[in-house]
Amino acid sequence: MIKDILLVGAGSFVGGAMRYAVSLMMRSCGGFPWATFTVNILGCLLIGALWGFTTRCTSITPHLNLFLGVGLCGGFTTFSSFSKESLALLQQGNYSVFLLYAVGSVVMGLLAVALGFVLAK
Repeated sequence: MIKDILLVGAGSFVGGAMRYAVSLMMRSCGGFPWATFTVNILGCLLIGALWGFTTRCTSITPHLNLFLGVGLCGGFTTFSSFSKESLALLQQGNYSVFLLYAVGSVVMGLLAVALGFVLAK
């Protein structure tokens, strides 16, 4: 258990550092948050490739999957995890759960940010 937590933490460190590096390299253009957009899309591509690879290849150990999938991708962007989980719900035919999760996450996330902002003022 401790080893798993350390693997996720190490991956999160690398992912977070990568996210920061992308934000340093990119600039907002016309107010559009290009760095966050790019990180979210790249994170989705990365977690999708990892997910696809692990379904057909057994050389990815559970520890490496924790480091890369949960740690690195999660530290890089949690949007990738959200997107993977949403796709998995669609693939399983759980359409109502998918809608609740996807719409609820976006709407509740925006409301929570607004509430946190108002409470902190």
